[in-house]
Amino acid sequence: MDKLKFDVPKLPGWSLYNVEGGQRAAVFNRIVGVKEKVYPEGTHFLIPWFERPTIYDVRARPYIVEGTSGSHDLQTVNIALCILTRPVADQLPTIYRSLGENFNERVLPSIVHETLKAVVTQYNASQLITQRETVSQEIRSLLIKRAASFNIALDDVSITSLTFGREFTAAIEAKQIAAQEAGRAKFVVEKAEQEKKSAIIRAQGEAASAELIGKATAENPSFIKLRRIEASKDVAQTISNSANRVYLNSDDLLLNLQGMNLSTSSLIEKMNCEGSQLFLIWGIFR
Repeated sequence: MDKLKFDVPKLPGWSLYNVEGGQRAAVFNRIVGVKEKVYPEGTHFLIPWFERPTIYDVRARPYIVEGTSGSHDLQTVNIALCILTRPVADQLPTIYRSLGENFNERVLPSIVHETLKAVVTQYNASQLITQRETVSQEIRSLLIKRAASFNIALDDVSITSLTFGREFTAAIEAKQIAAQEAGRAKFVVEKAEQEKKSAIIRAQGEAASAELIGKATAENPSFIKLRRIEASKDVAQTISNSANRVYLNSDDLLLNLQGMNLSTSSLIEKMNCEGSQLFLIWGIFR
């Protein structure tokens, strides 16, 4: 059994390396340089001392870039962009040769500032606000083309901040205040016109009512008597609801019933039918 034994060569721990999920590796060889092969996820072998792996994260990551540019009407514009960026996995050896590991910091600031100046100068400050979506799409289109030449993929580009200088901001606020005041003044004018129309309609209604009352009075004198009785009911109701109880002559109660030839019993009965609590003594002081 001893003759069947043999020694197994032991590999040092640093001759193996792992590529985690969402990562890729580019390997530098001291003899051939950077290998063209891109190593996927998993555990891989390397030749100690001769090879050195560089691991890249190929998942999209947010990158924020802020820039200042001038608009078409010479206003200072401060823009912040949020960019979802990732390296093109198949081109990692090229990225390693030309840009190294910090490719975002080397490339994105320069191409973003160049793109912002090219796009923002085509619009006025007010257009940057009203046409923000169009501006964002144009910036995104240009950035994707510029980044592709560096083997960098941009999944999304969005404007997160858009500010202007103090003078322009103050002018916008003053314009908004003036617009609000103009709208308030317009509302007041419209309200006055509506009130005027309402007064005219009300006056026309009162005139028509007076005309109808005059016509009814001329055709039927009993209409006046009916109005006098209704007015006397209101007066009697008001007096009966008072906390004081007063016994007065019917002519002194201001019931406006003089000359109507109403009997006392009929008057009291009519008042009681209306729920009045007034006690009348007809002719007590006659």
